[in-house]
Amino acid sequence: MENNKIETLSTVRIQHSDDLYKIVDCLNRTLKEKDLMFGLALDEDEHDKAVFTIYRT
Repeated sequence: MENNKIETLSTVRIQHSDDLYKIVDCLNRTLKEKDLMFGLALDEDEHDKAVFTIYRT
């Protein structure tokens, strides 16, 4: 059975922008073959901030 563990490589809080999801989508489409995945979420405490995370799959 394959190991499907996802490893967090880096996380950074940044100013939220409406177009950030486009960058994350582009990174995910381009680099999935390199076993990388990117995530974006609103900060729970500060809604003008976003949390950008890089994972190795």
